[in-house]
Amino acid sequence: MPHAIQQLEVSDTLHTKEWLRRYQRVRQASEALCAPLCTEDYVIQSMADVSPPKWHLAHVTWFFEAFLLTPFQPHYRPLDPVYDFLFNSYYETHGVPFPRPRRGTLSRPTVADVYRFRAHVDAAMSELLESPPPEHAEEITRRVELGLHHEQQHQELLLMDIKHILAQNPLCPAYRDDLAAPPSQVPGELAWLDYAAGVRLIGHDRDTGFGYDNEGPVHRQFVEAFQLANRPVSNADWLAFMADGGYTRPELWLSDGWQQVGEAGWQAPLYWVERDDGWHHYTLGGLRPVDPHAPVVHVSFYEADAYARWAGVRLPSEAEWEVAAHDASLRGNLVESDHLQPVAAPTLTSAPVQLYGDVWEWTGSAYRPYPGFRPLPGTLGEYNGKFMSGQMVLRGGCCATPADHLRPTYRNFFPPHARWAFSGLRLAREA
Repeated sequence: MPHAIQQLEVSDTLHTKEWLRRYQRVRQASEALCAPLCTEDYVIQSMADVSPPKWHLAHVTWFFEAFLLTPFQPHYRPLDPVYDFLFNSYYETHGVPFPRPRRGTLSRPTVADVYRFRAHVDAAMSELLESPPPEHAEEITRRVELGLHHEQQHQELLLMDIKHILAQNPLCPAYRDDLAAPPSQVPGELAWLDYAAGVRLIGHDRDTGFGYDNEGPVHRQFVEAFQLANRPVSNADWLAFMADGGYTRPELWLSDGWQQVGEAGWQAPLYWVERDDGWHHYTLGGLRPVDPHAPVVHVSFYEADAYARWAGVRLPSEAEWEVAAHDASLRGNLVESDHLQPVAAPTLTSAPVQLYGDVWEWTGSAYRPYPGFRPLPGTLGEYNGKFMSGQMVLRGGCCATPADHLRPTYRNFFPPHARWAFSGLRLAREA
């Protein structure tokens, strides 16, 4: 995302065998996502922001080796000490990472080597979790929980990156040809939901379970009265924006965004191609006609902001989004739905729909620390604070996010030009 590895407050302690079951479930899910790949697919890096699938599998394994086995398992021996260099991501205090843009140059270790690395670490982690040193049990629990959520972040990144990799191929190969069929829903007209002004508690409460440190501390924030759209912006909405010259009108764009439009030649969302019979887009199921009723996806913050300006409104702040999500059910089209693509949902006029799943929703808020935020000391606290510049916040999860990885307070973030995430938008306006 760059999808931070962020230290969090430890949640309620579970029995070590339950942690082992959770560990095994998450680790198996990563390998299941890679099962449809050919060996050649594992090694491609299609742009600097994308990592080869085998690197993802190795990096999340490196996390458990570096931060659990090495400090807490005295007799552990690495399968290959060089992996500590190759698969470190951003941890400068741990060591010098291998350069991110060059991950695709590594033909060795092979895919088979990476799976051997995973098996080696999994065996050692099973031993550690079955009999953790009592004096380190609490810290082991905290780091295992962090490591599992970190791997779930990379499961979403895997799908994002696999999609970008396969989309470069003019044959438009499908990652899977057995994805669940989308429902035949036709959403109603966009409506506005009212939220009263008031002082709100924003942020994650450490007593409620897992949360990254950037989600807290809980703090008071006055939120003016506002209205939020009952559904995300759809492909049909976006087609109207395009037809009205949305990508050719500089008055709609932030200066940096307009420069990006010119330099990159943007004319439509990422993965869209125009054919004789209309617009199509590349999906993980191959090239398909654009569904006008589904939420638009793979648009940057710059595009989202331009669309909102064209519509005469704005993007919500992340505080407004969290207020709306406070009483919403944490359900939606997430990775377990097996669509791996945003789908249309029936529109309610009394509550927001698709707050969770389908698309990460751009907010108008910069990714900055909450009042009272302090990065944790040590390597595990390094990543978060140093990325609180040049990023915008997204909320709600997407069709590639695991359901048990989300919370109303979850703060995702990307640079404003990024489009390869499953990112879309929902509109807001003053009451």
